[in-house]
Amino acid sequence: MKNILIPTDFSENSWNAIEYAINFFEDSSCNFYLLYVNQINTFVVADTTYIPSQTVIEETFIKPTKARLNEVLNRIASISNNEKHKFFALTDYNYFIDSIRKHVVDKKINLIVMGTKGASGLKKLIIGSNTGDVITRVHCSTLVVPENAKYIKPNVIAFPTDFSSFYSTNLLLPIIEILDMYKASINVLHINKKKVNLNLDQEINKGYLEDYFSNYDYNFYNLTNNHIESAIQTFVENNNVNLITMVAKNLNYFQRILFNPTVTEISYHTDIPFLVLHE
Repeated sequence: MKNILIPTDFSENSWNAIEYAINFFEDSSCNFYLLYVNQINTFVVADTTYIPSQTVIEETFIKPTKARLNEVLNRIASISNNEKHKFFALTDYNYFIDSIRKHVVDKKINLIVMGTKGASGLKKLIIGSNTGDVITRVHCSTLVVPENAKYIKPNVIAFPTDFSSFYSTNLLLPIIEILDMYKASINVLHINKKKVNLNLDQEINKGYLEDYFSNYDYNFYNLTNNHIESAIQTFVENNNVNLITMVAKNLNYFQRILFNPTVTEISYHTDIPFLVLHE
């Protein structure tokens, strides 16, 4: 049984993430936890912090939130009657990241699913949107669903890496689960600005990945391009990629893939879900 946490702000972006998750895990037994966080920092005004009483919190925030979460549950019931899926509504009054971390531990969460709003939403990942904070500050793998991403069976997965880090079997396990679930292929991309040979550590890490994926349909590609994002965009378009996977601990490489303001027309920001892996 998988435990999936889906933070929501009741927007259509967050609904799109819910709908995508339901379809993505159609054949898996899952507990879906829908979470809305009434954020404490909402009440920080100038130099004064107003902390409402528990009664005010309950009447002003918790009850209305529970009502809206019930509306979301009803909307889910109208599109899905999957007996393998169970849905639970959670509401909290806390700092957003603290709440996410707490529920990841308490509910033994395997995966977080979040929506984001296109390139502008991805730009905020660098300066601290909720989604950006989750994927960089919460040690739980996260599936990010952009606004235009509609569920398509993930037959082709792209895995950009510079081979600079060793990836443990536990870190890569979500990829294996998807390969098994969908009989998908995985394409490991190494993108060079110049035609530079791998160093010894990179060769070792590449060899490990080759062994790790040896029982699956896999390919390794070495691409030369001054812009990592443009190279990925071209590869996505030419190979019908349905999902991009990344490792969060290689932060500089990771951030460049997510957003680079000097590169335009990067549609995978708005169209292709990406799975961010954490240890």
